[in-house]
Amino acid sequence: MERMAKMNVGLEMELGITGGEEDGVNNEDANPEDLYSKPEEIWQAYQALSKVPNGNFTIAAAFGNVHGVYQAGNVKLDPKILGKAQTYICEKLGLPEGSKPVKFVFHGGSGSDLKDIR
Repeated sequence: MERMAKMNVGLEMELGITGGEEDGVNNEDANPEDLYSKPEEIWQAYQALSKVPNGNFTIAAAFGNVHGVYQAGNVKLDPKILGKAQTYICEKLGLPEGSKPVKFVFHGGSGSDLKDIR
């Protein structure tokens, strides 16, 4: 991690299961509960990744997103999970309400409706 920080290399952590199929791995039969990250899991990853000296990391949390291209309406996104995680982590860190300490990335967004993403 220290070598990566010196090179200013970012790190991305994918949490939970992003549904669908990627690289020949099919997650369609995954436990539906595993398709949604929990705030405690995101907090645990945030704590660990915060030790990276340059702080250059992002988290790809699972909130119903799936790999692959799907027609709008076929994927049940729950982006409130991301907001709940931000709130949870703000409380843990004693940050003001509305702060966004976590930089999230969105895996499996192809075919998602713009209003669902916002």
